[in-house]
Amino acid sequence: MEQKPATEIVLSAIDTLYNNPNRSEKEQASQWLLQLQKSVHAWTVADELLQAKKDEESCYFAAQTMRTKIHQSFHELPPEVHNSLRDSLLDHISHITEAASTVVVTQLCLALADLILQMPSWQKPALDLITRFSQNHIWPLLEILTVLPEELETRSVRLGENRRLDVLDDMKLCAPTVSEFLKHCCNMYSANWQNHIQVNVKILRCFTSWISIGAISLNDIADHMIINRAFEILNFKPQNEKETLAGAFHEAATDCICTLLHCLEDNNNQMELESFLFNNIINLEVPYHMSVANEDQGKAMDYCRLFTELAETMLEKIVSQSSPKQMHYATRVLDLVLICVGHHDYEVAEITFNLWYVLSEELYQRNNKESTELFRPHIERLITALCRHCQMEPDYEGLLEDGDEFKDFRLKVSDLIKDIVFIVGSSSCFRQMFLSLQEPGVTWEVSEAALFVMQAVAKNVLPTENEVVPKVAEAILSIPENTHIAVRYTSVLLLGELCEWIEKHPDTLDPVLNFLVCCLPHAGTGAAAAVALENICGACSDHMPHHLPVLLQLLSQVDTFAITNNAVIGLLKGVAAIMGKVSHNDITAAVRELCFMQLKPLSELIEQNIVPVRGTKTDPVLWLDRLGAIFKFIKVNVAEGDPHPLKPVILEVWPVLSQTLDKYQNDVRIIERCCRSVRFMLRSASLRVRELLNSLVSQIVRIYGSYPHSCFLYVGSILVDEYATEPDCVTGLLDMLHAFLEPTFKLLREENGLRNHPDTVDDFFRLCARFMQRAPIQFLKSSSLVPILQCALMASTLDHKEANMSVMKFFYDLIDRGQTNKLQPDYQERRALIERLLEEYGQQLVTNLIHSCIFYLHSYMLSEVADVIVQLLDFNREATSKWLANGLDTLPKHSNGGLMTATPQQLNKIHATIVQSHTSKAVTHALKDLTTLYR
Repeated sequence: MEQKPATEIVLSAIDTLYNNPNRSEKEQASQWLLQLQKSVHAWTVADELLQAKKDEESCYFAAQTMRTKIHQSFHELPPEVHNSLRDSLLDHISHITEAASTVVVTQLCLALADLILQMPSWQKPALDLITRFSQNHIWPLLEILTVLPEELETRSVRLGENRRLDVLDDMKLCAPTVSEFLKHCCNMYSANWQNHIQVNVKILRCFTSWISIGAISLNDIADHMIINRAFEILNFKPQNEKETLAGAFHEAATDCICTLLHCLEDNNNQMELESFLFNNIINLEVPYHMSVANEDQGKAMDYCRLFTELAETMLEKIVSQSSPKQMHYATRVLDLVLICVGHHDYEVAEITFNLWYVLSEELYQRNNKESTELFRPHIERLITALCRHCQMEPDYEGLLEDGDEFKDFRLKVSDLIKDIVFIVGSSSCFRQMFLSLQEPGVTWEVSEAALFVMQAVAKNVLPTENEVVPKVAEAILSIPENTHIAVRYTSVLLLGELCEWIEKHPDTLDPVLNFLVCCLPHAGTGAAAAVALENICGACSDHMPHHLPVLLQLLSQVDTFAITNNAVIGLLKGVAAIMGKVSHNDITAAVRELCFMQLKPLSELIEQNIVPVRGTKTDPVLWLDRLGAIFKFIKVNVAEGDPHPLKPVILEVWPVLSQTLDKYQNDVRIIERCCRSVRFMLRSASLRVRELLNSLVSQIVRIYGSYPHSCFLYVGSILVDEYATEPDCVTGLLDMLHAFLEPTFKLLREENGLRNHPDTVDDFFRLCARFMQRAPIQFLKSSSLVPILQCALMASTLDHKEANMSVMKFFYDLIDRGQTNKLQPDYQERRALIERLLEEYGQQLVTNLIHSCIFYLHSYMLSEVADVIVQLLDFNREATSKWLANGLDTLPKHSNGGLMTATPQQLNKIHATIVQSHTSKAVTHALKDLTTLYR
């Protein structure tokens, strides 16, 4: 947008965006306004709209635009206009009235907060704001003071650690005044405070915000007026039926105390504050019971959060200072948490889950049986309560559906029980649930919940257990047909989880298999039976070969059963595991039969030119997924020189897969599944099917030229991995790589090509890394290497995790080949080739890596970069030290907004740390320290 538009045109576009019913015109207005926001004219336009105050929509657009520009484009403004921008924002805020829109005020306050963070010339801004607004504009003042620490903490603005620390130090200096101001507000609205909800909520939020970043110190605040106000709110008792307390008020008080507990966890020497908070939170037991009696779930969840946060804060002391003679006094809070777990609504119980995870981790790490035993009663109560929460409604018919919130909750319960069950013992838990099934008058939903918990721990029950498990297995095998479908479903799944026990009790295998085969055709139990059969086939494969004919017959009828394709694939996985135990004389025929169950319908789809319908039997993906599963899970051990039993089948399967590639070459979904099947097929027989190599390579190269699906690159990497160690195959594979280059680079050179095609980046550099691993000399001498390396240097900035990992793995392997396998005859040649390469590109590589870490990559991606740097240091520490120094020198000394970023001393320290490091972990820490100076 070259020229500033007239205000009337902007107002018209805003009106169209919000009020015009024509969707096309709304979208055009939206796009135009977006372009305006990106332009430099947005600063002036936003200011004019805020002065005009025509309507709420234009004011919101202007405030949001101003905030966005300050947040993302502050560098557009020269320093000499910063003061005028500040004054303009302060002026706009000074005209805010109680009738002003909350969203407009919030955006203006965020804009001012972001300006403060990026304007070092404004010293002690909090004091200026309090001086200017504390008399007549308390609402916006509280909002500014609230969002300022939040913006600092969220790191939404790239300030750099130095500026961030400067701001924090400035806020600490202002904190006493801010604290006094908040106390003044508290006093001001102390009379009938429940009638001033909005302001009191903002006071609490503001105090919480300053506490969370450590601006207000924990010293001497145990009796702070606002903390007392928070507990006053949490202890509030209505005087009559009409008197209520707003949920937002209660939640703000809860947030305030929870934040204090978080801070206390990091500063556990604050004994006075700890004691104060503990005693006051423990006394909230009665208000919690009142919230339950009044069916106020919001407040019940708040109290549960407080009890849980207190328990997490004091957990280390609870565990380390408890003994059989005397438990730590704070153990009492675990009883309060368990009371909350007993709440009738499972959402309250779910709040506590992280506490139990942390407790189990603490006990597991200590590995002290005596210490673990102390908490057995708590975990027993927890499991009993969780079992009760897992009960379905008595009148519920059918099974819980995927996506159902209650089903998701039960899955979380299952995961939690698996983590904590070691505290009470799996066999003990299993027995406890079994005994509950024996109680008189037990209803179906109680039985099903107990079976569900038993299912969670069944795999950890000792295979030698002979007291309870045989009775459970017998009961399941004789379960009546009229039993509720949910009970039968869970029982069948439980049987599958007992697969390791069944493996040690082979006499139970035949009746179990017969039972599951009978369950398989039926709706409801079919899916559970498929999962159970998969588990049992995998665990009991040594006992299963004589059952193979029956299972093959079953699989030939599987599409008549009411089970999903995923369940069928699970069955195929189980049967494939059995085939690895079959004699080589029989395996070929069995695999052929299994494969042709999938190839026949696939061939018919191709021959009859049937249009695929996703998710139906006309979808080639269905048959390809099944075929891939067969080859993926068959494990056949073949002695060197012996014929491979899968080879004849593979040679028969390949023509159909080749036809599939040609037929559906423009459909990436089908091609990806076909390539996956090819991948597993090649892996299953390794070097034994070289006959396919030329045909496969020529086909994927030909199709890739027209339809550059990245999965072809992946298949290429599999071929390199399998065949590049064979001297007579290397030339053909390098030709394949060269043929891939032009379509790949064409795709990646498009505007935003790297970002738009991360799968291509991922698979391409995986292919190149495989060449470095399998045929380094030939690859290093290839004419393709330099353009590949240049592409990798550009791709090093890509913030896609998997794609960037492949790029870094390529660099890692490239350098690694120059310093490993030193006894091999080609070592000196490899070393010399890589030395020449690094002489030309080493500096660019290191500079790119540094800039990628700071300006592009997420912090969790830095460890892969560190791996590359460690390789460079190991290869040539002196040269790498020089490259690092030069790379660090290229970094800007000031941010776009004029803020100091890293000092020379800090960069020198980071340089020294990296150069002296010998581990990836140490370099990763140094890189993270570097990035914080710029973010």
